[in-house]
Amino acid sequence: MPAGWREKGDEELLALVRDGSHEAFSVLAQRHTERFYRLAYRYLQSREQAEDIVQDAFLKLWEDPVKWQAQRNNKFTTWFYRIIVNLCLDWKRKKKPLELDEDLLLVDERETPDAAMLRTEGEKMLEKEIAALPDRQRTALNLCFEAGLSNQEAADVMGLNLKALQSLIMRAKTTLKERMKTYL
Repeated sequence: MPAGWREKGDEELLALVRDGSHEAFSVLAQRHTERFYRLAYRYLQSREQAEDIVQDAFLKLWEDPVKWQAQRNNKFTTWFYRIIVNLCLDWKRKKKPLELDEDLLLVDERETPDAAMLRTEGEKMLEKEIAALPDRQRTALNLCFEAGLSNQEAADVMGLNLKALQSLIMRAKTTLKERMKTYL
């Protein structure tokens, strides 16, 4: 790979991908796979399915890189988040959700076994309740809190105005707060 490829911006790499550059595609995929995987995992709660979704999305990009259009002033990541979200929603409509992979839950070595068990159960309950939210509320939460997008970026991904996104987040938080009371 030529020197300086990793310093190129996403848009520059995408222009090279349009010209058939495997190297540019590889750099782009390496740069962003983990962030898109985390988002897909939050939706699907399945390691294998999340990996498949991200791989499928990158494959679609390789096969038709002109779908991303720089002149629309979309950042690559904003546009690609939308692709990941749509693939996840399509999959969830077709398949029954799988259980959360327990080995991906955070572990603190200093915790007592009882405290770790309570925390793990609490995380499972929260994940279950997040998964039960309406798609748009879950999408807003995942984009803002898991993927770390700003509210405006998340609104762009979802094709909403900022106020509509903030309303979705508020409703999701209110619902989760109410539902989690039953576990306490």
